[in-house]
Amino acid sequence: MKNLDWDIYRCFMSVARTGGLTGAAQTLGSSPATVGRRMLELEERTGRALFLRSQTGYQLTGDGELLFEQLQEMEAAARRVESWRREGEGATVRITVGTWIAWLLAENFPALCSERDGFNLAITVGETRASLAYRETDIGIRAFEPEETYLAASPVGDVAYAAYRQKNAPSAVSSRWVAVGEEEAISAYLRWPHQQADGRIVATITRPRSLLDLARAGAGCAVLPCFVGDLDPMLERAGEEIPALRHRQWIVMNNEDRHRREIRTVVDRMTKLLRSHADVFAGKRPRRG
Repeated sequence: MKNLDWDIYRCFMSVARTGGLTGAAQTLGSSPATVGRRMLELEERTGRALFLRSQTGYQLTGDGELLFEQLQEMEAAARRVESWRREGEGATVRITVGTWIAWLLAENFPALCSERDGFNLAITVGETRASLAYRETDIGIRAFEPEETYLAASPVGDVAYAAYRQKNAPSAVSSRWVAVGEEEAISAYLRWPHQQADGRIVATITRPRSLLDLARAGAGCAVLPCFVGDLDPMLERAGEEIPALRHRQWIVMNNEDRHRREIRTVVDRMTKLLRSHADVFAGKRPRRG
């Protein structure tokens, strides 16, 4: 039997961790059919039955559990080599965050990384959940405590939301709403206008960042995190906090990587930055001069 490449083993690890083809396909950016074919190929080439297949998913056999344990050791060794390599060439710390945390990090970038640091930052912005299973990213922000046992998490306070409109706007603006299109409305605060103000939405956009610009321009009301709306001198609240949207915020990282010097440094700095904004995150309006 020729040596199998690492990709097929990564595929196996993903199926084992997610318990099925669909979850593994989402993690790997593939299709369930492709993942299924690769698992059949792996079983054929190893001559071992690795899974018990059923309508509820894929469960490891005894041989599958043994292979999984051995591959975990290989993963750990590969991570140590990768960490060593990165230290030699100048590491990149990868951060995955939502639209508004990305905005805050950009506003305070010198607090995260300076010319004295031996690393750089690569920030991915999106509304989907940050996945750290295969080191697609090093640090993420989530709106709930992670259930994955391989992740470490640190709470950094609550996030409150409210509706905002242009400051001193005509009263008619309060009955008009702007929103992200329904297909792109992944987060609860993005879905809220479609659920509560349907029929009064006058404009939709594809990216949450444009909600701020539309509200500033007087196009209508927009649901925003309070740490964005309350800090903007061009906006005012169009009502009280929306309690149903409040959630806790967590910084997450992989358990086995969190002690890497550059990751620990960035996590500590991010934690300090976010906690320094705890009051405004929680909807306590800042004093204005």
